[in-house]
Amino acid sequence: MHADDLRALGVRLIISMRGEKRPPTVFTEPPLHVLWLKTFDTFFTPIPIHKLMEGVQAALPVIQSGGRVLTHCHRGRHRGVAMAAAILIAMGHSADEAMRLLRDRRAIAHPEAWYIRRQIKKFEQQWRAQPF
Repeated sequence: MHADDLRALGVRLIISMRGEKRPPTVFTEPPLHVLWLKTFDTFFTPIPIHKLMEGVQAALPVIQSGGRVLTHCHRGRHRGVAMAAAILIAMGHSADEAMRLLRDRRAIAHPEAWYIRRQIKKFEQQWRAQPF
């Protein structure tokens, strides 16, 4: 997808979960903003919960102001899906609902991978435990 297509869709924030490659600068031109949260897709290096928190804290104001957020990773199956699930959890969904919604909307999404599911569930616990 091209940057102009994303702008036309109302995307204002791109959360890149790719650790191996910096997002192209074309995606940093206003009104697009990029948050690069370097992560790796392996059970040896689980997604840090603080990175999911950072992404959610950046995404919520964009969504609340009517903008859209795009989360992505290398293959669109794990890390980007985990970030999208965290955002949905922060918006009031349970972890299970968020994972089901993502699977229903994106056929290749695989939040059930044990090391991804575990981090989504941990995020939910920590998010719910916060004193708002």
